[in-house]
Amino acid sequence: MDVSVCIPTKNGGKLLDRVLEAVFNQKTDLEYEVICVDSGSVDDTLKIIQKYPKVKLIQIQPSEFGHGRTRNLAASHGTGEFIMFITQDALPASDEWMDQMIRAIRNDDKCVLGFGIHYTYPGCNLLDARDIAMHFNGFGMDNTYYWLDDPQRYAQDEGYRHLLAYSSDNNACVRRAVFEQYPYEDVEFAEDQIWTKKMMELGYHKVYCPHAPVYHSHNYPLRQYFKRYFDEYKGLYELHGYRIVPGGRALPRAIAALIRSDLRYIHHADLSLKDKLYWYVYAIRRDTDRHIAGYLGGKYADMPEKTQRRMDKLFSQQYQQRNRKK
Repeated sequence: MDVSVCIPTKNGGKLLDRVLEAVFNQKTDLEYEVICVDSGSVDDTLKIIQKYPKVKLIQIQPSEFGHGRTRNLAASHGTGEFIMFITQDALPASDEWMDQMIRAIRNDDKCVLGFGIHYTYPGCNLLDARDIAMHFNGFGMDNTYYWLDDPQRYAQDEGYRHLLAYSSDNNACVRRAVFEQYPYEDVEFAEDQIWTKKMMELGYHKVYCPHAPVYHSHNYPLRQYFKRYFDEYKGLYELHGYRIVPGGRALPRAIAALIRSDLRYIHHADLSLKDKLYWYVYAIRRDTDRHIAGYLGGKYADMPEKTQRRMDKLFSQQYQQRNRKK
């Protein structure tokens, strides 16, 4: 078997149907299997999966779900030389998605990981569409290989560490031989980046493959971003020791700088006056939430355990999701 495609599912709905259809419509000579691990869907997800007889379905209790361990479980039920990870809302955007990813990894014997570009779905909000495009374009316009080639820079340059550690298992592929030796850690957040950081430090390579695209974006309610940012920056501190601002006194200035930048972007966008006014207000609220939540997430590790539990309960989307599973 060449490839095991692993997809965690829960209440995936119609979009999951499109994802599975796109996976099975790949133009490839590779031999591949599809493994879904469902953690308690109550919609028609199981019926959708059963439409595809070649899918291996594993069912677990909601309380058993974990971002790392559920993907480890899926991978353990496959035999492919390569393990492709996608999510139930990451839609392959090309019928050569699989071939392009595998070809890019095979081109370098030391490459153990590939990750592909994310396109935004039609209707993605203005700021996310800009940020996602800028983020992935920053990795290169063609297959680009990365490895830790400058230990001194790695020790001193935080941006370089971020660059090397980034991957996203919304659209990624790993070599099974190495993954079985070093499976994902059982963590609440950033299991993919923790793994990538370890691979870089062990001397392996990764490849960014813009020719293996998926559609993946979200339009979350504005009020939800605060909790997502709290989790994101809590994870970034655990991973890199990164804080969005060095201290509380720098917070107002950082918020103002981001708001000014986004307001300039909106001002020059091809939008009606009504739409610009909407996005002005949206940006002010979201940029403020980003920095305040990011500041709290970055301070989390310094807090007493009792305070951490209170912060999780108040601010963490991951906490709420785990609590619902119980």
